Amino acid sequence: MTKKPTNGHAPAGNGTRRHLRSQDWFNNPHNPGMTALYMERYLNFGLTRAELQSGKPIIGIAQTGNDLSPCNRHHIELAHRVREGIREAGGIAMEFPTHPIQETGKRPTAALDRNLAYLGLVEVLYGYPLDGVVLTTGCDKTTPACMMAAATVNLPAIVLSGGPMLNGWHDGERTGSGTIVWKSRERLAAGEIDYEEFMEIVASSAPSVGHCNTMGTASTMNALAEALGFSLPGCAAIPAPYRERGQIAYETGKRIVDMVWEDLKPSDFLTRKAFENCIVVNSAIGGSTNAPIHINALARHIGVELSIDDWQKVGHDVPLLVNLQPAGFYLGEEFHRSGGVPTVIRELVKHKRIHEDALTVNGRGIGENCASAPKPDQDVIWAYDKPMVKDAGFLVLRGNLFDSAIMKTSVISKEFRERYLSNPKDLNAFEGRAVVFEGPEDYHERIEDPALGIDEHCVLFIRGTGPIGYPGGAEVVNMQPPAALIKRGILALPCIGDGRQSGTSGSPSILNASPEAAANGGLAILKTGDKVRIDLNKGSANILITDEELKKRHADLKAAGGFKHPPNQTPWQEIYRNTVGQQSTGACMELATRYQNVASAFGVPRDNH
Repeated sequence: MTKKPTNGHAPAGNGTRRHLRSQDWFNNPHNPGMTALYMERYLNFGLTRAELQSGKPIIGIAQTGNDLSPCNRHHIELAHRVREGIREAGGIAMEFPTHPIQETGKRPTAALDRNLAYLGLVEVLYGYPLDGVVLTTGCDKTTPACMMAAATVNLPAIVLSGGPMLNGWHDGERTGSGTIVWKSRERLAAGEIDYEEFMEIVASSAPSVGHCNTMGTASTMNALAEALGFSLPGCAAIPAPYRERGQIAYETGKRIVDMVWEDLKPSDFLTRKAFENCIVVNSAIGGSTNAPIHINALARHIGVELSIDDWQKVGHDVPLLVNLQPAGFYLGEEFHRSGGVPTVIRELVKHKRIHEDALTVNGRGIGENCASAPKPDQDVIWAYDKPMVKDAGFLVLRGNLFDSAIMKTSVISKEFRERYLSNPKDLNAFEGRAVVFEGPEDYHERIEDPALGIDEHCVLFIRGTGPIGYPGGAEVVNMQPPAALIKRGILALPCIGDGRQSGTSGSPSILNASPEAAANGGLAILKTGDKVRIDLNKGSANILITDEELKKRHADLKAAGGFKHPPNQTPWQEIYRNTVGQQSTGACMELATRYQNVASAFGVPRDNH
């Protein structure tokens, strides 16, 4: 059953206003001393006592925009429209900052900050007089951090995506953010362009406010927020500068007030059906390999069973429908104009791949929301039975190298497939000599070393780059071959690692390996020169050594005190390393997953005076 929206000014049912938690701060006649203390300071910037004690919902705007987070910075302006929507629907807006996260700005990696931003937002949502919240999202980790926090506290919440940048252009060709970096560095290594040209080409991919205009992690996570039912239909793909972005900001502000009166919370729509829809949509859009980490984390915080294997079971046989870089040709503006996420979902519904009755934030089922979306144009969005790639979802691999790692099949190029996966006697499998790098610094220092003898029969490994080892899990697995191979036309070698890679990368790496080397997983005992075998048919990834040698290496590693990683540089790095889980289960702060439905389970917190 789906919840039908009410008029926003009374709850469904008896027609009387329900008690709102904010009134325990601002209008509690049983404790006049504390009511006065809470209320008086919120009057000092112009709010009135009548407003605060009116019984109107107080709506938080979780502001992720700031100068350190340029992908989300325009949310500072969009928040004005959100406020107007909240006021129009009879609510009171209170905007507050979140911990900044910028994928391309934060060292050693923005992944380190996802759990920190999550923690901070949990405390704000639970500890302050808020009845609901608008989550402003955009850059990669801002979206899961916000959704995870809202799931933990379980107040009415809605996502407002910031939207992608306008298309980038250089010499008459589209330049997609992130994707053009990886392509241009190949050209730089081949001697086709110089440093200045490299900088100029890459700069062209960021022509406006907004997040990545490719189907990187930012576009992926915002599309998946919509697929989960966490945002209004059509929200994810609207480019940041378009007028429709301001319009949906207004509508989002209006809708959250309705959601408060309806008591429509994340637990109502973040169901197993919603997560299965999310996996299917991720395959269809050519979504980022970072999605399983964040979505699995969200599922754990809301209390829904979801495993890394579900990404293959539910999503591998879903075709690629969206022709966006890095798996395709176009960029964000074309995706929006072609119908965005609703068109993709409509096509998937047509072929019974979507749970149509999965509830969304507007109180309707996702199938109903997308029923009138445009049909696929067979250019930017393809038909299910005439797709770009037939089986486009992730494969999950395991063996003595790791318990799990994933491979994005939609970006396997013709060149890569012909070289490594087309042996008629060993189809979809390959063997090679391992070349092991101890993190990105070692890779950059030694990749051109002729003594390594790297050729097309090698497999590049990088370790010490997972949640514990780096710390945070760095986007470094998409390693470029030596310049000599690039000049020969060999643009990609098999890459395997315990880190991540940018969703804007078209490398078919095997990544997110769990357990990581720093957790003494199989990658920790791998040696340069070892022969390894990858078999996509069997889903296996193994070092070709005897069981005795395998046991000996693990024993030697234990005797040596385990895999060494760099020292902590900040207090948070130490806390993070001591609490984080592995990427296969979401790289969550493990202790935090014990806290669910906090607002209802514990009620309002104790008084502060």
